[in-house]
Amino acid sequence: MCETHVSSDGLSLMQVRPDQGSSAPSLSDRTWRAAYRLAFAGAKLWWKLRRPHHEGALVAVHVMHNLLLLRASYRTAWNFPGGGVKKGEPPEAAARRELFEETGLTAGPLVPAARLTGVWLSRREVVHVFEWRLDELPPLCLDNREIVAARLVPLSEWRQVEVTGPVEAYLQQQDSKGSGTFCEQKVPKKLY
Repeated sequence: MCETHVSSDGLSLMQVRPDQGSSAPSLSDRTWRAAYRLAFAGAKLWWKLRRPHHEGALVAVHVMHNLLLLRASYRTAWNFPGGGVKKGEPPEAAARRELFEETGLTAGPLVPAARLTGVWLSRREVVHVFEWRLDELPPLCLDNREIVAARLVPLSEWRQVEVTGPVEAYLQQQDSKGSGTFCEQKVPKKLY
């Protein structure tokens, strides 16, 4: 079980596992973070050489007029909960699985919001974005290894935060189309 603490600005979330007693990462957590960073650096090099196709699924968690963003230990940009779609796995099932793995949350109804295609991190990507709308954020349980931070960002202020390419594409689509409209969008190449 985890506890979620909200900062004084009301937007930054800090997760604390009871076994830690504080938010400081343990030696084991730091080792896992280093392994993730090394693996991600190797994967980016491989992607640059091979230019593989990849399918992903993200969950845009809307909490009133805010969005939940996560930061992985191996990236500087913030992202929605999500990850890769396994072979034969429906995108919505992947979105639910990744949401649970990264936050400890079990999603209610997910609404398909976008199917984005583009080149991010040298991979040709198809990213399915689902929306989950909440009145309040349940407690999060971050592993403090892969996912090390969470924050709520007001929709009106998302441009002030460094986000991944697919998140930026989704939010730009939301700005131009309005919320609640499914969109299929091809996005120009951008490296993140």
